[in-house]
This record gives sequence, C-alpha cells and structure tokens, in this order.
Amino acid sequence: MPHLSQRASFIPASPIRKLAPYAEAAKAAGKHIYHLNIGQPDLETPKTYWEAIRQGESKVLAYGSSAGEKPLRLAISDYYKRIGIEMPADHILITTGASEALNFIFSVCLDPGDQIIVPEPFYANYHSYAAFMYTQVQPIGTDIDNHFALPPVEAFEAAIQPRTKAIMICNPNNPTGVMYGKEELEGLLALAKKYGLYLIADEVYREFSYADFPHHSCLQLEGGEEHVIVIDSISKRFSACGARVGCLLTHNQEILDAVLRLAQSRLCPPTLGQIGAEALYRLPVSYFEEVSAEYLKRRNTLVSLLRDIPGVMVPEVNGAFYAMVKLPVENSEDFCRWMLEEFSYENSTVMMAPGSGFYINPRKGKNEVRIAYVLKEEDLKKAIKCLAEGLRAYESRNKAHIPA
Repeated sequence: MPHLSQRASFIPASPIRKLAPYAEAAKAAGKHIYHLNIGQPDLETPKTYWEAIRQGESKVLAYGSSAGEKPLRLAISDYYKRIGIEMPADHILITTGASEALNFIFSVCLDPGDQIIVPEPFYANYHSYAAFMYTQVQPIGTDIDNHFALPPVEAFEAAIQPRTKAIMICNPNNPTGVMYGKEELEGLLALAKKYGLYLIADEVYREFSYADFPHHSCLQLEGGEEHVIVIDSISKRFSACGARVGCLLTHNQEILDAVLRLAQSRLCPPTLGQIGAEALYRLPVSYFEEVSAEYLKRRNTLVSLLRDIPGVMVPEVNGAFYAMVKLPVENSEDFCRWMLEEFSYENSTVMMAPGSGFYINPRKGKNEVRIAYVLKEEDLKKAIKCLAEGLRAYESRNKAHIPA
C-alpha cells in the first residue's frame, strides 16, 4: 500500500474548522448554530464589488498577470498613500488570499530546518505553513493573565538561534485581539537588523483597532526596507473572504523577484476577485470608519456579556475581531464538541475554536477558546446567552458524573 509523505503527517488540523463535522450534524438535526469559531464577517460585501465584476464582464475569462493586475496594484498603492505609507505598485504582489502570501514568504525566506519566532498563541495556519516547509515555529509565550501583552524584546533575543531566519507578528493579533504599539515594533526591527532577520507582519486587521493609540504599520518603520514584509488582504477589511484576494508588500527587491517566480508557477491570482477588489480599495475613508465603529460596539457587547458569566475570564481586547477567553472548563475542545453534539438552548448552540490549537504545545490553552465577534449585536447577545446556559448545563453534567 502506498504511503503518504512525511509532510502530510506534520500538518496539524485547523482548530477553526476541525469541529465542522459536528456542526454539520447539529445543523442536520435542526439546530441553529451561532458561528463564533471563524472570522467570517456578517457585514454585507460592499455593492461596489459586485458592480465592478458585472461591468468587467468579457467574452473570455483569461489568465491575468502573475504579479496581479496593474490597476489593482495601483489602487492598493493609493490606499496605502492615504494612510501615510509610500508603497509603489511594483512593490506589491497580488496573491490568492493572504494565505498564499504566507505560503510564498515561507517558501522564499525559509529553508528546511530554519526557525521563525512567533508570539504565542498565534494564527494556526502559521504552524501549518511552517510544517509544510519542514521549518520550526519557535513560540514566544504570552499569557492571558497579562492580557497577552507582547513580551520584552529581550525574550525575543533569547530565542534567536543559528537557524533563526525571521520574526513574525500579527498586528492587530489573531487570535488574541491585542494591538502592538510603535515602540514594540521598533524593538523587533532593531533585533531583525542586528541579527539579519526578516520581520514579517500580518496586518490584515489594520482597520479594526480600538486602542488609545493608532495602528502603526511595520512598513512605516525607519530603516526596515530590506527586512520588512507585510501581508494584507481584502477578506476581513471588506467582508470579502470568498474573493480570495490578498497581497504581499515589501521594498526588498530580492524577495519580490523570488516570489514572482513562485507566482508564475501558479499562473495568476483570481481575475474576477481582482476586478472587484480594485473597486473596494477605491472606497472612501468613511467606509472604514463605519466598519470599525460597528466592531467596536460588538467588542464592547461581547466583553461585557462574557464578564457577567461566572468563571469566564476576558482579557483586554483592542484590535481585530477576536477574543481569547478562559472558560471554567478543564478541556475546551471537549466542551466545544459537547456544545455541538449534545446541547441546545432554544434550539440553538454555539460553535467556537478550541484554544489549544493556537499553541505549539497542545497542553497550553486547554481551558481557552477563541471567539470571533463577527455577528451583529442581536445575534451576538443570543450567542453569549446560549454559551452561558451551556456552561451552566456542562457544569451540572460533570457534577452528576462525579462518583459519590
């Protein structure tokens, strides 16, 4: 019998999607599920996206440029200029979502056996792409009791080894909802320059910031031209996850050239998605202001309601649209599965992402879950009420199983 590759056995299951079979079974049984497990916004994709695609209709849906269509790259360049960042179109490569950008970066920057340093917990796909490249993620631990604050630069420096090639951050952070400030980023760039490392920044949640300081892009860091690589996407910013349009930005020409060779091997990113994305990047600033205000309301609602539930711990959340929450359970994966398999409240239940999947060591985050507050306030309130009732029922169930 033929055997799968070693690579296939290294790639972990997604904590965001691994419980999907239980969710499908619950839906088949007639339950309504509040999806707090995945960052799929419920806001409508702006009509300008669909209008642009209809207007762009042609007789042949042909291959496009491997680097991405020039009108879209110019639109992205203009968007960055509006937020104070000079990024020429030729320094922007369009990818099939931010995921492909990540895959390209790991492919051109890391060799098998190399190491990348990432604050933990982190977006699970970072681990997947590293495993695919036979590279190692070296986690820098953060703690819920300290609101997942970024550790001091000394902790990063202590983790640097001979095979370390890069430091990677997500800012604002998925899954913790923490946003890092300018001084913290400057400290990481100083390390990258000292040790000849890349500084990779996933900035897809840039507009979702609720801190008392502005978001600062790594592209704005002085002297970072050869070190900084930024990943971006239309998925969350414009509620267009299915378009699969992201981008990679850097001033490092060597990286641009190497990534383009990879991009040529996959031919081109989605043509229709790019037509719609160009129109999205032309939206006025007021669009982002309204979206950010909406998520701020959702954040406030979520945090307030969760903190009213006995035993639930919610750290400070000042960015993105996620919260990493501690629940009064021993094993959050068992609890999340039980919520889908056995529990319902008013014929509804809640799906969440178990926290351990966002850590390298699966023993960490055992009583944590990532919650995505991507539902409108009315549904979010119902979902948290359902979660509260589920926790109460789960506790009663466990007490009933304790031997006398």
